[in-house]
Amino acid sequence: MIAAVYFIGLLLAGVVAGFVGAMSGLGGGVVIVPALTLLFGIPLQYAAGASLVSTIATSSGAASAYVKDKLANIKIGMSLEIATTLGAIAGSLLAAYIYAHGIRQYLFILFGVVLILSLYPTFKEYKKTRRTRMNKDWTTDFFQLSGSYYDKAKKRVIKYSGCRWWLGEAIGGAGGLMSGLLGIGGGVLKVMGMNKGMKLPMKVTTATSNFMIGVTAATSSAIYWALGYIQPFIVAPVVIGILLGSYFGSKVLQKTEGKTVRLIFLVMLCLIGIEMILKGFGVS
Repeated sequence: MIAAVYFIGLLLAGVVAGFVGAMSGLGGGVVIVPALTLLFGIPLQYAAGASLVSTIATSSGAASAYVKDKLANIKIGMSLEIATTLGAIAGSLLAAYIYAHGIRQYLFILFGVVLILSLYPTFKEYKKTRRTRMNKDWTTDFFQLSGSYYDKAKKRVIKYSGCRWWLGEAIGGAGGLMSGLLGIGGGVLKVMGMNKGMKLPMKVTTATSNFMIGVTAATSSAIYWALGYIQPFIVAPVVIGILLGSYFGSKVLQKTEGKTVRLIFLVMLCLIGIEMILKGFGVS
């Protein structure tokens, strides 16, 4: 009976994480890791392992819909995966060192600080009534950073061109590092890098991030599996829940204004960042 209740609890947590992850481009890990550690008392390394596997499920569930509707830009996503994959490997190995030496509280604090620091550029972007446009640079055509999609909320085709590919690559590498360290898929920094750094529309950024995080999480999860940090009883209900949540989240995103997506992103970063910092300092 207790096992069944525990299973259902993990399943519902997964549904919420998947929905928010698909809506914000964070991949669900930024919600499920705090949920598993703060609500269920699961050790951080096992929560991160479950998050990485579920992030692959989120990417599969949400990204397939985004690719079909041409919201996700596959060319941009694949070009940025070079740095994020390398970052994921480095982050996973660093996490193994931290867990082995019993200093995991620093990961909680790092998790929270990363989210809090990302509030300012996200809030600044949210306040804008129009997205700031930049002139194209040499990377726009070389890396094919242009595209278009049909916005169901505005009922018209949106054309866009990105720039500063090198900045997106650098921030993406940091996102991969965070993925390996914290098990969050790196969506936080990837969304910021593409939206703020490369000046891509928020919906394209969110959809492309969901496409990318699956590859990044797969890299990290392979190392976590080898280290024994992935527990099937935890992973199974979380993955099922996140798949369901991400499916519905991807459908809602397509009919939602970009500014509303930014607001969801902003609120989630603030609340979860504070919770994780408090956890790192031993405050329940």
